[in-house]
Amino acid sequence: MTGEISRAIASTAYQTYEKRLLKEIQTRPVPRHVAVIMDGNRRYAKEFGLLVAEGHEKGKEKLEEMLEWCLELGIRVLTVYAFSTENVTRETDEVNTLMRMFSQNFKRLADDDRVHKHKIRVRVLGQKDILPDDVREAIEYAEQKTKDYDAYSFNMAVGYGGRQELLQAVKRIAEEVRKGAIEVEDINEETFYKFLYTSDLPDPDLILRTSGEERISNFLLWQLAYSELYFSDVYWPGFRKVDFLRAVRSFQLRKRRFGE
Repeated sequence: MTGEISRAIASTAYQTYEKRLLKEIQTRPVPRHVAVIMDGNRRYAKEFGLLVAEGHEKGKEKLEEMLEWCLELGIRVLTVYAFSTENVTRETDEVNTLMRMFSQNFKRLADDDRVHKHKIRVRVLGQKDILPDDVREAIEYAEQKTKDYDAYSFNMAVGYGGRQELLQAVKRIAEEVRKGAIEVEDINEETFYKFLYTSDLPDPDLILRTSGEERISNFLLWQLAYSELYFSDVYWPGFRKVDFLRAVRSFQLRKRRFGE
């Protein structure tokens, strides 16, 4: 009985703190673009005695919550790192599980009433040609059904590598120069940005990573030049709304100088 009372008090205190934090955040400008390195699914599964696949499923559920949090705060662009080019080398069973989840969830996302109600454009950043046919078809389905939306943008980096993105941009620019469409003297930051996956998106204001690791791991290397970074020691499936609110408040309390 004492334990139940203690848990009830803790839950009430947590909810009160979350509401107070949310109210405080809503008095200041929120980041326009948040990017997330969703790290820790496998370690979460191990810690709680779950299968790796169950850890990834918990991570998927957390991402759905994150979407709701961004909508509530009015954060217009959310980009998440879901599957890197290096992840292809993981165990076959795990990769197959992830591909199956991608195929199912892109289709589900495309038919989700919330996506259409809030006019969320869904896009995938990365090398789609390295993905299985069914995943590419599901991505195409989601992108086509939401291509005309512009209220919010939800981007998933799948088959993505920051260095690969930059190399691809360089090759495309070189081809344009070879054809005479671009003069070498005209290549600048603005020109270069047009050849990135994020060509029509603002740079991330805030990049947050879960699981306690403090590195970027080949994610949005060009785009993060002036992003604010936030690292949480919570595994992604255990990331709570209050953890997210703390990250946003941390962003709001920083003075952004953009190199000045």
